[in-house]
Amino acid sequence: MDRMKKTGAALDDIKIHVKIKISALWASVVFCYIYGDYFGLYQPGALQGMLEGKMGPLGPTTQGILLGTSVMLAIPSVMVFLSLALKPNLNRWMNIILGVIYTVIMLVTMPGAWAFYIFWGIVEVTLTALIVCYAWNWPKQEATLK
Repeated sequence: MDRMKKTGAALDDIKIHVKIKISALWASVVFCYIYGDYFGLYQPGALQGMLEGKMGPLGPTTQGILLGTSVMLAIPSVMVFLSLALKPNLNRWMNIILGVIYTVIMLVTMPGAWAFYIFWGIVEVTLTALIVCYAWNWPKQEATLK
């Protein structure tokens, strides 16, 4: 007990590799997309629009629109894995580029939206900006001579 007073009771912690942090951020982004889209179904007229074959601002539901939106939403899901599996240089640049792209997508889609969507948008922009920051500041390791 006396020893704890002298040294302080620091909580145990481990160093988390940047790959794991970025992967967890992508997973969080995916969850936010799902919740935001789900809550969007409760907006008046949303389900009726779906029944009429319309995808909100994208217009009529076509195979091309569905494929395009599927690709757009699959990328963050796949980045959960790729952030762990790719080699550092490619990993870093993919996360910087895709993080910026998905930040911009959210910023473009937020104006004029309902308050809940703006909330989710702010959370998603924060998460994708953190992805870019972690990737940009990827820790370097000293080169070793063989």
